[in-house]
Amino acid sequence: MADMDDIKEAKRFYTDIPQKTDGFFLKGSGALDWGMKNRLARIFNPETGRTVMLAIDHGYFQGPTTGLERIDITILPLVPYADTLMLTRGILRTIVPPSTSKSIVLRVSGGASILKELSNEDIAVDIEESIRLNVCAMAVQVFIGGEYERQSIINMTRMVDIGARYGIPTLAVTAVGKDMVRDAKYFRLAVRICAELGAHYVKSYYIDEGFETVTASCPVPIVMAGGKKIPELDALTMAYNAVQQGAAGVDMGRNIFQSEAPTAMIHAVRAVVHGDETPKHAFDLYNTLKDESKTAPLR
Repeated sequence: MADMDDIKEAKRFYTDIPQKTDGFFLKGSGALDWGMKNRLARIFNPETGRTVMLAIDHGYFQGPTTGLERIDITILPLVPYADTLMLTRGILRTIVPPSTSKSIVLRVSGGASILKELSNEDIAVDIEESIRLNVCAMAVQVFIGGEYERQSIINMTRMVDIGARYGIPTLAVTAVGKDMVRDAKYFRLAVRICAELGAHYVKSYYIDEGFETVTASCPVPIVMAGGKKIPELDALTMAYNAVQQGAAGVDMGRNIFQSEAPTAMIHAVRAVVHGDETPKHAFDLYNTLKDESKTAPLR
C-alpha cells in the first residue's frame, strides 16, 4: 500500500472545462454498451467508419473453394491488409496465428452443404466458443424468402440475445436464393428485417439500381458482400459505388483471393474503401503492385 503521508491533495479538477462525451462513430450504435462498441471499433476503422473484411468462411458449406485449398499459403499473407477476418472456428484454430491482432468475425450458423437445401441452418457454434476465441462479432446467415426463412431469423435473434449478455455483436448475412429477384425492394426487406430484430450490422449484396435506398432504410451499418469473382476493375467499381452510396465497407472473398494478384487487389480495395480512390486510380494501383510483385514480394 502506498505511504499515506506521501499523498498530495488533489487540485487539478479543471472545473472550467466540461467533460467531453463523444458520440460513437458508427451508425445506429450509440446506445450500445462499451464492450459492444469496442468490438465494433476493431471491425470498423474509427477514422473512416468503414471496414475491409476478408471473407474466407466459404468452406463451411462448400468445402475447399478455389483459392482456399491451402489457407496457410494463400490467405495468411493477406491478413495484414484486412481490417477483420470472417472465418470458421476450425480455420481460426488450425491456421490463423494466435499472435494476430486482427479482429475476428466468427461464422456461427451452419448445418447444410451445397448438396442440400442451404437455408436449413441452425446455430452451430456455442456462445462460449465465441468468448473463448475472443471474437469481435458472430455471423449468422438469414434466408429471407427461403424455405427455412423463419428458422434462420430465429437463429439470428437467438444470437443477438445471447451475444448481448457478453457484449458480442451479431452480423446478419443476407442470403439470396437462386429463384429470388435481386433488386432494391428485396434487399430493403431483408436488411430491414435483420436490423429490426436486433442485428448490429448487416452484410448484403450490391445492386446497380436503388442501392442507396437499401442503405438509407437500414438503421445499422451495411457491409457489401463481394459475391462471385468478377474482373478486378468491375469489383473495384462495385466497391466504390457501394461505399459512395452508404455502405460501411466491403466483405470480399473471391474477388480478392481468386484475383490474379491477391495482395495487390486487397491494397486496391483498401484504397477505394478507406481512401475514396476512384475505381480507375485503384485499378492503376492494382496493376502497379501486380507488376512490382513479379520482381519483389509486396509488403
